[in-house]
Amino acid sequence: MVSPLKLFKNSIYNVQTGISMSIYKIAVNKPITTVMVFTAIVVMGIFSLVQIPVDLYPEMDPPFISVMTTYVGANAGDIETNVTKQLEDALNSVDKLKEITSNSSDNLSMVNLEFEWGTNLDEATNDIRDVIDRIIDFLPEGVERPTIFKFNTSMMPIVFYAVTAKESFPGLEKLLDEKIVNPLNRIEGIGSIGLMGAPRRIIYVDADPRQLDAYNLTIEQIGNLIAAENLNMPSGNVKMGNLDYQLRVQGEFTASSVIGNIVVGNMAGKPVYIRDVATVRDSIKDLSLDEKINGEQGLRMFVMKQSGANTIKVAREVRKNVNELQSQLPPDVKINLIIDTSDFIKGSINNLSETLMWAFIFVGLVVLFFLGRWRATFIIILTIPISLIVAFLYLYITGNSINVISLTSLSIAIGMVVDDAIVVLENITRHVERGATPREASIYATNEVWLAVIITTMVVVAVFFPLTLVGGMTGVIFNQLGWIVSITIVTSTLAAISLTPMLSSKMLRLRPKKQNSGRFSYANTIERALNYLDNFYEKTLRWVLHHKTLTMITSIAVFLGSMFLFNFIGTDFMPESDQSSVTVSIELQTGLRVEETIKTTRYLESVFSEKFPEIQIMSASTGSDDEGSILSLFTTTGSNMINFMMRFSDVEERSRSVWDIADEIRAEIDKLPEVVNYTVSTSTQGMGGTSNTVDV
Repeated sequence: MVSPLKLFKNSIYNVQTGISMSIYKIAVNKPITTVMVFTAIVVMGIFSLVQIPVDLYPEMDPPFISVMTTYVGANAGDIETNVTKQLEDALNSVDKLKEITSNSSDNLSMVNLEFEWGTNLDEATNDIRDVIDRIIDFLPEGVERPTIFKFNTSMMPIVFYAVTAKESFPGLEKLLDEKIVNPLNRIEGIGSIGLMGAPRRIIYVDADPRQLDAYNLTIEQIGNLIAAENLNMPSGNVKMGNLDYQLRVQGEFTASSVIGNIVVGNMAGKPVYIRDVATVRDSIKDLSLDEKINGEQGLRMFVMKQSGANTIKVAREVRKNVNELQSQLPPDVKINLIIDTSDFIKGSINNLSETLMWAFIFVGLVVLFFLGRWRATFIIILTIPISLIVAFLYLYITGNSINVISLTSLSIAIGMVVDDAIVVLENITRHVERGATPREASIYATNEVWLAVIITTMVVVAVFFPLTLVGGMTGVIFNQLGWIVSITIVTSTLAAISLTPMLSSKMLRLRPKKQNSGRFSYANTIERALNYLDNFYEKTLRWVLHHKTLTMITSIAVFLGSMFLFNFIGTDFMPESDQSSVTVSIELQTGLRVEETIKTTRYLESVFSEKFPEIQIMSASTGSDDEGSILSLFTTTGSNMINFMMRFSDVEERSRSVWDIADEIRAEIDKLPEVVNYTVSTSTQGMGGTSNTVDV
């Protein structure tokens, strides 16, 4: 009587054999169907590759939300007491809040909320909006409604421009809006375009107190009259025939000179005009933000892309259009590129693409060297593009981008995708050499190793797939690594047990044995080398088995020594990279007037220009924008704040690295007693650079 255990084993074996035989037989007996299936996979992969955006890192939605509030005319102390403190107290009640920080500067309050990873930020945003609705009436009069920013890596500016002007500077903002900003906004993928340090037109009405007393007028009356006159009023409609005309009275001022002609009163039967009691000046608003580009008066223009847009494509179109549109500007207006983050992205992607290409070539040469068959080499090499192309299909379906992480994943996988095909093909070749036909060998040889191949694949997947389960920012970044390597390896296994036997049945041939003529034979040379390697390994293995204790002690010593040396290895979130740019943020004493801060800025400008001839463009920003901007999320502003943005010559054209220059910049700042703290960063992407904050 057959035991139940033996029956179970036999049933498992029959199931395995049935599945394997059906896969191999279908692949070998229906080669056209097999080719069409893999061709369809390749076509879909190529289509996905063309559509996928390119970026430096995977797009992330960090659990950060910022609340920005503008209070024009208020100093940092008033902002802290009357705005920031009230917002902090109210926002502390938001669910799943991990930490709340704030920064108060002249005219601007910034409250930053950090949530637990995995928090639904849409719900958190709604909760924050509800809190603001409850306290908005308790904020001081004149405070603008707080703006909520849900942070995303796509919000980072991708291009910075420096714009300088002389005669055209007073009207530069309007000029750029019409000639540059509006045309650029029509580019596909553009998110928003901002200007920092732009002069704003303002009309002053300077009343003479003595004239006001003489005509028995007050400043409030004049202000109310100006507001009442500067309106377009609807005046009903007129029906004429089949048409209905909407009427309105044009009242908005078309020129500053019109204001002086407004009647504000009557004296002795004669009208009193504003020009009789006040002086009207059409001027530029006193700037609280001083912007200098290479020592010249100017402003900064930054461009942000939409979420999911191709950074390289958007930046290329922006640069192309700016070059074309510059001819429409007055001769004194110059636009120069400060930073283009796509340059570093292109360099990184090109380097990894080149690495993939060389890996492909070397894998092919190694396979050809050891197998000595060009047909077998072709079959194995074909596994590489088929396996890798599926990764692009995954990226397209999941909405991810081609970035450093995804290409690194492919670089890791490229050496492993041929393993299964080599095992299968080597066994098929062995059967062919024994006299089996290629078709028979392809089926039965694959059947002998298919289970071992799948188990090997599962072991590799077991190593990389857990990366998809890691939480936090690390999980967001390395999620692609786990998925891409796992998908690529599984695809290579499927190709090894289907495409490889099919191609082998059609392409492999039995090599006729050649008599030894004494001449050089490539196959014989390789065979002798492999035999020598086998003999060396056998001797080594025998020695190890006869010296087990020494082998174990040596292995443990090497392991413990490696763990000890691990403590001396530096750590970083991302590898450093020379991006030919440095950003500097300097904080002086709180409450310092912007005029005094500018003196320090001018001094540092002269020092940097003299010490660092590698500088091509240097933007120096002092103070803060009255109205604030989205760039306030990434930089600290205030009357006591200085921000530098510098672009250097290319790495090949300078003798010092960007880190050497950054160290020298820190040394120069350390000499200034008025500096409270400062930050020098060598990265424009927020990752992969050095950023040191120093409290003085």
